[in-house]
Amino acid sequence: KLSFPLPRATTNLITCGDRFVCPLFMLQMMKFAWDNYKRYAWGKNELRPLTRNGHIGNMFGGLRGASIIDSLDTLYVMGLMDEYNEAKEWVQTSLDLNSNGEASLFEVNIRYVGGLLSAYYLTGEELFKNKVVELGEKLLPAFNTPTGIPRGVINLGSGTSWSWGWASAGSSILAEFGTLHLEFVHLTQLSNNPIYTEKVMNIRKLLNKIEKPHGLYPNFLSPVSGNWVQHHVSIGGLGDSFYEYLIKSYLMSDKTDEDAKTTYYNALEAIEANLVQKSPGGLTYMAEWRGGILDHKMGHLACFSGGMIGIGADDGAPEKRQHYLDLAAEITHTCHESYTRSATKLGPEAFRFDSGAEATATRLSDRYYILRPEVIESYMYMWRLTHDPKYREWGWEAVEALEQHCRVDSGFSGIRDVYTTTVSHDNMQQSFFLSETLKYLYLLFSDDDLLPLEDWVFNTEAHPLPIIRTNCLQNEATQDKTL
Repeated sequence: KLSFPLPRATTNLITCGDRFVCPLFMLQMMKFAWDNYKRYAWGKNELRPLTRNGHIGNMFGGLRGASIIDSLDTLYVMGLMDEYNEAKEWVQTSLDLNSNGEASLFEVNIRYVGGLLSAYYLTGEELFKNKVVELGEKLLPAFNTPTGIPRGVINLGSGTSWSWGWASAGSSILAEFGTLHLEFVHLTQLSNNPIYTEKVMNIRKLLNKIEKPHGLYPNFLSPVSGNWVQHHVSIGGLGDSFYEYLIKSYLMSDKTDEDAKTTYYNALEAIEANLVQKSPGGLTYMAEWRGGILDHKMGHLACFSGGMIGIGADDGAPEKRQHYLDLAAEITHTCHESYTRSATKLGPEAFRFDSGAEATATRLSDRYYILRPEVIESYMYMWRLTHDPKYREWGWEAVEALEQHCRVDSGFSGIRDVYTTTVSHDNMQQSFFLSETLKYLYLLFSDDDLLPLEDWVFNTEAHPLPIIRTNCLQNEATQDKTL
């Protein structure tokens, strides 16, 4: 059991030097983003900062307030208590879980379930526990398939579910059904209902049983037959957080989930053998795999993998620890290069390593930046693991670029082309900017005992979830130093 409330972060600010921004600057960025969301888009899912209105979108069905739920833990950890209390009051009075729209199981899980879980664990407020258990129950019908592999879209009111229209042959997506484990295990913890853990363990059992081409996990799987639909493998979009949740499931279990550990390291070996490449210029990257043919492209989403490989380095074969740390550093360096090689010093959605290109977007459709966190996420993890000052320097470069090119009069906006300093804004302040990008920057420049990695894991939306100790007394003893 956890002792509540956990202390806040206001005493853990680093001393700012000439080269580094204090976490107070990220706090100010967060307050600016939040205040404008509150002023122009309160209760909507996201802020459109140029037109100063709200955006609902089609990912969350009838659910509202995505930016509020995504911001709860960031506000609390930063000590913005007036803003946190505003958000909590909205959850209490206005969060309506009785919706009938088309909701993404994946997005609702990582943002709403993850956000409410972390808010509960940080504060002990029963409101968040009650809401998240109610929401969790509404997600269960998505698993009513012949294999138990959930479909990607669910109507939270009727419980009907179906696959995305764009998904090959009605398949489910690896990164979507593979990114439920952390939250569902905690739903079992809070509800005392084993069904949530049973659902995600069934997914793992099926994946362990079926044949993997070259040990790799393709991105499309039929929820009816349990067979792969296409042999497209990516550590970026469609695949990314499946791998992240394997190592984090092991860490969150207090290193008792040996099956997750074995599956993760076997997958990493297959990734190294088949996808990890070195460019002529010496940059290490992860290509995509299409039926045995490599596509020498890496997405911004794949840049989380530097941090993932880093946090798993200690628990593989002892003789490979340094190898994994080196690989994590090389991937993070490559992702940093994708930023430095643009005019804005922000990275494109995807970058290539062919036809003479190195860490550069060669297609107009890949040049945009939507306030994504993955590169900064890897900076934060690599700083925690190595304390090499370059990661804070790189983080500060990103802060300067965000302030110069993405900050507008009424919030922050993505940009359509990172290769021109005459920027065109996309008019969207993504909720993950408040949940992930600003939180990872804040943690990068804060002391390591703020949400320490030995006590917390972050879901793929950067919502911190506590490690589940096998010894309750040990768990209670660690709470004094968690924040």
